[in-house]
Amino acid sequence: MRQASTKVLELIGPVVDGLGYEFVGAEYLPQGKHSILRVYIDVPETGVTVEDCEKVSRQLSSVLDVEDLIPGQYALEISSPGLDRPLFSLEHFERFAGQEVKLRLSTPLEGKRKLTAILSGVEDGMVKIEFEGDTKQVVFEDIEQARLVPGFD
Repeated sequence: MRQASTKVLELIGPVVDGLGYEFVGAEYLPQGKHSILRVYIDVPETGVTVEDCEKVSRQLSSVLDVEDLIPGQYALEISSPGLDRPLFSLEHFERFAGQEVKLRLSTPLEGKRKLTAILSGVEDGMVKIEFEGDTKQVVFEDIEQARLVPGFD
């Protein structure tokens, strides 16, 4: 996954939680002078507002500037996870069991690196999915990116 470094996550998580938001995850996209640190926050009952993003951005900007854990220039983006919510942890894969997910894998599964499947949960650190009529297990570390597929019932 394109998650931010462990040190950055350990810094960001408590700040976001302390402000009363759910810290969903963060990803770092290194692109030279145009690098991006994207932080996902949520308020499960009501959703995230622009004001929520501004509040978290102000606080995180100050903390990140002081700690200086990311070299060079980057843009800080605070975002709602949206309908196609990214999944960052085993807890997320367990929480959203039963839902459809798009995966990008570092190691192909049956010859495919990109696939759509139904999450079945987590077992022994492995993500279980229903794929092409069978239950498969995917090594969590082999998942480069995972996003829920929005359902419009």
